[in-house]
Amino acid sequence: MEMIKGNKVVLVGDGAVGSSYAFAMVAQGIADELVIIDLAEEKVKGDVLDLNHGAPYGDSPVNVKAGRYSDCSDADLVVITAGAAQKPGETRLDLVEKNTKIFKSIVSEIMDSGFDGIFLIASNPVDVLTYVTHKVSGLPKERVIGSGTILDTARFKYELAQEFGVSPSSVEGSIIGEHGDSELAVWSQTRIAGQPLYNMLKDDPSKQHRIDEIFVNTRDAAYDIIKAKGATYYGIAMGLLHITKAILKNQNVVLTVSSYLEGEYGQDDVYMGVPTLVNRNGAVKIFETPLNDEEIKLFEHSSKVLKEMQNKITDIIA
Repeated sequence: MEMIKGNKVVLVGDGAVGSSYAFAMVAQGIADELVIIDLAEEKVKGDVLDLNHGAPYGDSPVNVKAGRYSDCSDADLVVITAGAAQKPGETRLDLVEKNTKIFKSIVSEIMDSGFDGIFLIASNPVDVLTYVTHKVSGLPKERVIGSGTILDTARFKYELAQEFGVSPSSVEGSIIGEHGDSELAVWSQTRIAGQPLYNMLKDDPSKQHRIDEIFVNTRDAAYDIIKAKGATYYGIAMGLLHITKAILKNQNVVLTVSSYLEGEYGQDDVYMGVPTLVNRNGAVKIFETPLNDEEIKLFEHSSKVLKEMQNKITDIIA
């Protein structure tokens, strides 16, 4: 009997984010095969058994198994959530250098397997590590994607939805730039139920003071969650699932993923979270959202922050 090839996803990293993503993938039956790779092989074995036991109750069957980098050879998508976490007293630059070395090793091994699919990166700092993956893998830019500001945008929509008493699906707005402290909200293009936010604020000035609070809550949400429970993982896992569905199901949906800029928004040779058309071929088209003068300055600053980090790891990825 001839084997029918289905969608195969390889997950590298079985920590809190990776295992949450794996659970969501099995619950929704997004792939036909899910392979999990991690240095903690015993944990992977346990998670594989646990997930396979729950798979019969998922939306459609998913075959979950433990694997090695050689399993990437025929994968459609490789999702990387592996990497070192930031330790107390450690700077972001320390983390960048440490994870760049880890990523260079991981990506090189994956490419040695003959992998020719799409990379989806979630490890932090995600924009820089997506850049590292692009340079080390040599794959076309559209086939190396970062989770970018997809979670920040979801948090932004949630905050606005709470403020205006609507569903997040009725909020049109986005966070772009670095997935980090220099990110920015595109207030000028934000709409609530189709109405421009600026117009609504004119009608109800009492909400004006909440705008700054909403952005701070969005930007700093991770710090609050980490303080409360040690790490964030459910939100980003759902964001990764959303990107995975866009790719494997060829959805042609526009998401604020981390994409490689080559002149868009006036920036070059940098990965940043921007509205991007995602389908079976990857991140195929960047949409340049109109920005006002203040937003342009903030975006340029965000790009500068990322490029400064990139410049620090040039020798490592050479």
